[in-house]
Amino acid sequence: MADDYELAALHEQVALASSAAVSASDLDLAFQLQVSEAIEASLRANNSNPSTSTAAAAGISPSFQPAPELESSDVAYALAVHAADLARAEEDRRDAQGCRAAHAQAAAAVRVAAHDAVFARELAAIPEGQWARDGDNFERPLDPSRPLFRVLFKGLSSRGVVGPRDRDPGVAALAVALCNHQGNVVLRIQKPVEASVGGRMTLDVMALTEGLQAALGLGIRSIKIVTDYRVLHNHLLGMWHPTQKKLADMVDQVLSLRKKFEQCEILLVEPRQVDYVMKLARESVESQLAKAITVNAGMGMRENCAICLEDTDVSKIHAVEGCAHRFCFSCMKEHVKVKLLHGMLPACPQDGCTKQLSVEGSKVFLSPRLLGIMVQRIREGQIPPAQKIYCPYPKCSALMALSEVIHPMQESSSKHTVADAATLRKCVKCRGSFCISCKVPWHDRMTCLDYKRMHPHAHSGDAKLESLAEHRRWRKCTKCKHIIELAEGCYHMTCVCGYEFCYTCGKEWKNKKQTCSCLLWDERNLIRNDIRGNVVRDDVRGNIDVDEDEDDYDEEDDYYVQEGLHYNQGFR
Repeated sequence: MADDYELAALHEQVALASSAAVSASDLDLAFQLQVSEAIEASLRANNSNPSTSTAAAAGISPSFQPAPELESSDVAYALAVHAADLARAEEDRRDAQGCRAAHAQAAAAVRVAAHDAVFARELAAIPEGQWARDGDNFERPLDPSRPLFRVLFKGLSSRGVVGPRDRDPGVAALAVALCNHQGNVVLRIQKPVEASVGGRMTLDVMALTEGLQAALGLGIRSIKIVTDYRVLHNHLLGMWHPTQKKLADMVDQVLSLRKKFEQCEILLVEPRQVDYVMKLARESVESQLAKAITVNAGMGMRENCAICLEDTDVSKIHAVEGCAHRFCFSCMKEHVKVKLLHGMLPACPQDGCTKQLSVEGSKVFLSPRLLGIMVQRIREGQIPPAQKIYCPYPKCSALMALSEVIHPMQESSSKHTVADAATLRKCVKCRGSFCISCKVPWHDRMTCLDYKRMHPHAHSGDAKLESLAEHRRWRKCTKCKHIIELAEGCYHMTCVCGYEFCYTCGKEWKNKKQTCSCLLWDERNLIRNDIRGNVVRDDVRGNIDVDEDEDDYDEEDDYYVQEGLHYNQGFR
């Protein structure tokens, strides 16, 4: 029935166009005849006067009778009549052009009316349920010569594919399909990406960007963007604006690509209408998951740790950079933790190996806090003990090397004298002035000797500290002068500067061997477990401490800087 209506409309258009063409042809023929008659009349008028004399002189036969001579008024009248005919012919020609334009408009209107009538009948035949669900999505293009290509897209991460108990390898995929007006797929894209790039919104925007760039590459200039994600739909229409800068930049890129198309529409549809690209994305993610499972299966072997002697998954074994000695993450973490706790730079746990651990290589098994402490220890280890300077101001206590401290004469606006330059320095962090010789805040207009005479103890707490150290039997490192307390363990002490000595007499240990005859340990300083399983520690004062949370690094980190004095726990 619809085809009959279309055929009738086309016949009517043909009839109108034919009548317009006939009218235009008749008017053109009449115009040409009138122009010919005007030209012949003009020629006859110009040759009528000299005809007789010319004939006698030439000896023309008397039998030839020329046309009678016309009056000049008759010639003027004839010319005026022909000019009027020419004007009428020109007017008729213009009327014919206007008629053709009117016929073209009428034909276009008839074509639109016929299209609308057919489309209206198709819409009327749609069931109510289907109309309520998909009524806004029906379309019938008027000009089939410029069809709209549909851009279907979807981004999917493995979080939406793997089971709740399965390990998520963190993969994602982008799927794009370009379809013509007949629904045929002209281009299909499946691109794997890292799931860490973002969530659903980010992945969908990335997929849409891939689709728009592909359409432009194919020379397509009329598209319809189809999405089932209302949030993205509102962003593309400008109704909403992303708050995250990264996502906002990605949406702006999509809008910039959209401006390159001559026609671009945005359509929000039901999720089932993008099932095809969802299937493509899921296939890509599942393919990546299968590869990850294969890789994990190959890594499923176990290896024995040389420290704890436990069989551990190979993925949890760390190979030390430079020496390739292998230990489990747990043992490596405890080893580094103990070394950092005692102010030392961690090295490879292998006996006899001195390869230092790097911060980058330790990221896999250390917490961010331990990594920060490790960076600080490395910074301390890079400065020789004799070159270390700590800011004497309690609120700063920054660690510096002698070559880093600020010399007052290096500043253009310095008000100090040349005599002050010998011992006056400034902290690189707080810019506080201090004496490099006395290790105290700057004593203006006073020599170091006078200051030490007036202040035997550089800090107010030094006298109490020395008294307490003598009472508690704390020892001072003979190399760097750090005060060290034996908290537990044997009498073999290793200072933060690397100097090893006996805690009882102070003599140096050489090559890991004591040079004195003192006892190596005291049972009162050894660690044991009580009946509840808690760690019990007998210290040198005979007090008993119970540590119920040994794994808390905040409680164990007794190394600190205070008013220029440095303390360190003893260890075995």
